[in-house]
Amino acid sequence: MLGKVIGNKYMAIAKSWVPTLAIWGTTGGVALVYLTDWRVVLDYVPYINGKFKKDE
Repeated sequence: MLGKVIGNKYMAIAKSWVPTLAIWGTTGGVALVYLTDWRVVLDYVPYINGKFKKDE
């Protein structure tokens, strides 16, 4: 159905770009976690969250 709207040629081009966009998205996500406070992100991971309990 989407192929009828934008055309088969552009669907083929878009399908060829999917792996590249996935790699760039993953790289951007990892860079975002690296450049921000990693503790804020890892607090949502259940196994790692238990290792860093705050003693209050």
